[in-house]
Amino acid sequence: MVKWRILVSTAVAALTVAAWGTTAEAAPTAPPGDGVVSPSVVGGSQATQGEFPWMVRLSMGCGGALYSPTLVLTAAHCVSRTGANSSITATLGVVDLQSSSRITRTSNYVYRAPGYNGNGDDWAFIRLSSPVTTLATLPIATSTAYDSGTFTVAGWGANREGGAQQRYLLKANVPFVSDATCNSSSMYGGEVIAAEEICAGYTSGGTDTCQGDSGGPMFRRDASNAWVQVGIVSWGYGCARPNKPGVYTQVSYFSSAIRSAASSLGG
Repeated sequence: MVKWRILVSTAVAALTVAAWGTTAEAAPTAPPGDGVVSPSVVGGSQATQGEFPWMVRLSMGCGGALYSPTLVLTAAHCVSRTGANSSITATLGVVDLQSSSRITRTSNYVYRAPGYNGNGDDWAFIRLSSPVTTLATLPIATSTAYDSGTFTVAGWGANREGGAQQRYLLKANVPFVSDATCNSSSMYGGEVIAAEEICAGYTSGGTDTCQGDSGGPMFRRDASNAWVQVGIVSWGYGCARPNKPGVYTQVSYFSSAIRSAASSLGG
């Protein structure tokens, strides 16, 4: 079974290089645990060009969101440590990863959430070598006001459990699942960290993020009808299984730490 929603096979990473024409780095080893993690969008449809301009594909087999012109917000389990790092390539501005109009940037620094050990605290920043000024950024939720309802997820990950990574960005809508329900014996049996993780998906399964979607945003409209990021793709048992919704880093819980880190990184 797969828990984390990151590509963990260097062979698969190599295949993505051939498919996308981008430079991939080997995915970091998944955190210790029971070995059950996954995220691409299962049960989704193709996004239209420009629909989600802040979506980012990262060369280690993860997603992300453009937080500022120089910072990509992603998952901590997508990176190995905090420090200088020029090995990651970010692809932005396109639905089709092979499009000649795609924007690419290399990284120059990675910031992983302090204290991250594979259990919670699953957020990180990747700083780009030069700013991307032509694309909209995605604001983060700073309160719990939008941590319920129906969310949108998007990514280039697998469109089925064990499936191939996607050339075109897929999107889907998933409903909020309460902490109590998500931690019930029929779902995750207390494995979800209620204070800092948020669940979304259908009891019947069928729609979910999957391997390769890790680090990508979960978002919804705010009171002004603008997009706001409420989650970061983190983990789940398999992809789109019944009673196994996706588990996302709850951005509102970490919003102060995220903003402080961004400021320290010049973003």
